[in-house]
Amino acid sequence: MGAHTGWWHKAWSPVWARWAQLPSRCAICQAWPARPLCDDCIARFAQPTPRCPTCALGLTSGTWRCGACLLQPPPLAQCLCAVSYAWPWRSLIARFKYQAQPGWSHSLALLMRSSHGAEDLLHEADAVLPMPLSRERLAERGYNQSWLLARRLAPHKAEAQLLLRVRHTPPQRTLPRSARLANLHGAFAIEPLRAREVPGRHLLLIDDVMTSGASLHSAAMTLLQAGAARVSALVLARTESHMDDRQDDTESA
Repeated sequence: MGAHTGWWHKAWSPVWARWAQLPSRCAICQAWPARPLCDDCIARFAQPTPRCPTCALGLTSGTWRCGACLLQPPPLAQCLCAVSYAWPWRSLIARFKYQAQPGWSHSLALLMRSSHGAEDLLHEADAVLPMPLSRERLAERGYNQSWLLARRLAPHKAEAQLLLRVRHTPPQRTLPRSARLANLHGAFAIEPLRAREVPGRHLLLIDDVMTSGASLHSAAMTLLQAGAARVSALVLARTESHMDDRQDDTESA
């Protein structure tokens, strides 16, 4: 194992130790025997990248925050992501999300947890909330991928019924950026019987893919309006600024 794998090996070794004797094949390089995601592929394709602390977009050298967040700070106090939404992660997320392979939640949640700052964010949060799906989308898919990730990331803090999706909307990927927030108006709500659990708390949103940020921002605004002291987000993958927002957009869909 080369020196470039050190950060990854240190972060994941305790968790993976119990899996060491299980036969598997790396989903990326097809190495056998290997873990579902081998050390070398993680080190190669999930290198830490300088990112804006409030929207997780990649930053150029010498900048500490993106121009958009400087001009108009988002409702998220902090936003972290594990990887860019590109090969090989895009295909793995598609398996997890659209091809009825929920078992990927374990490996992908570990990838999220290994990202810089994620452990601190999970520790600081009072509750960890998955981005909710509408009943129609949940019936279509059979499970909420964000809930599977949240439950893996923080089993004692994950709350699936505090933030609700109360209105079914067209998939965000079908709309231009300018129409996405309008599409989500009134889509989220707090469970009325649990509204007292929101005021004064630090709440952490979990999602698989972030593109324009419209879904996360709409959910965060709902929580802040209900009295949350702080809302942050931890996502698996983030599209980059040069990508067409409508291409392969899976955000909260």
